[in-house]
Amino acid sequence: MLHIQINPNTGVPAYRQIMDQIRYYVASSTLTPGDQLPSVRELARQLTVNPSTIVKAYTELEHEGVIENKQGRGTFVADIRTKLSRREKRTILRRGASHFWVEARQLDMPEDEVWEILREERERMSEEVRA
Repeated sequence: MLHIQINPNTGVPAYRQIMDQIRYYVASSTLTPGDQLPSVRELARQLTVNPSTIVKAYTELEHEGVIENKQGRGTFVADIRTKLSRREKRTILRRGASHFWVEARQLDMPEDEVWEILREERERMSEEVRA
């Protein structure tokens, strides 16, 4: 079962938080192509949010090619590596990077600390993938 949490104090909309966490699980190989995601109703109940919030997150992720909805069967992790062009992959990463730097600026974090955080997260994720 996925462990997704919504933090109402971040200022980030709930659907974006859901998207970011699902993307993280895919990037870290916790979720792999073909894995089934919880149904809209199930995840909405788990997170105590309106089902339309889940629908919005799933729809956006489907447009990005991260997940795919198989009518009558459910929502599954797509094989994003083969479906997206290099340009599309760069666009997705650029969007995440932009979001990250906006947050860093809003928190008034020194740039050297921001780069340190990025390095630490890269190392942590590399260790998780190897484990």
